[in-house]
Amino acid sequence: MKKIVGFLKNKYLITVIALTAWVIFFDKNDLKTQLELRKDVQKLEEERNYFAKEIKSITSDIKELYTNPKTLEKFAREKYLMKRDNEDIFVIVEEKTER
Repeated sequence: MKKIVGFLKNKYLITVIALTAWVIFFDKNDLKTQLELRKDVQKLEEERNYFAKEIKSITSDIKELYTNPKTLEKFAREKYLMKRDNEDIFVIVEEKTER
C-alpha cells in the first residue's frame, strides 16, 4: 500500500501519464486520427501508382499512334467510326436485356 501511495506521489510520473493520455485520446492529432490519416495516405498512394501506370500506358499508345500509320487508321476507325470513300460501316450494338 505504501508503494502505491509513494508511486502516486511522484509528480513526474503523474505528469507523464497525464500527457500521454492527453496525446492519445484528447489531442486534435489523437491516435484515431493518425490511423485514419495513414489509411488515407495508403489509399492515395495506391491511386497514384494506378494512375502512373495508366499514364505510362496512354503515353505509349500515343507514341504508337504518332509513329505507325496503320495503328492510327485502326484507332480512327474503331473510336470515331471513320471510313474510306468506297466503304460502308455497319455498327452492331448489343442490347442488354433485364430479367
